[in-house]
Amino acid sequence: MNRFVAAVFFLVTGFAGAAAAETYTLTIKDHKFDPAELKIPAEKAATLVVKNLDATPEEFESKPLRIEKVVPANSEATFQLRALKPGSYKFFGEFHEDSAKGEVVVE
Repeated sequence: MNRFVAAVFFLVTGFAGAAAAETYTLTIKDHKFDPAELKIPAEKAATLVVKNLDATPEEFESKPLRIEKVVPANSEATFQLRALKPGSYKFFGEFHEDSAKGEVVVE
């Protein structure tokens, strides 16, 4: 019976690990996003971490991604992205729209 339990555990944890979302990070520094173009795979859920390295807050906003949240100074925010179709999904920092902008490219 122990071998059976071990086999089931291996299968369950193996599949759970395969289904885990990949994590991608954007940083905000000097009111700019880095990278300005973030590539992620299509049809797979993902985790997006936005790290604000500036001394002022920034509102991370993306209408196509359905995200709008203030990221406090020297802080970070984490978002779960649904599986996306191929395309370009623009985002910007609402407090510094002239410089804080970019896009998620889904391929």
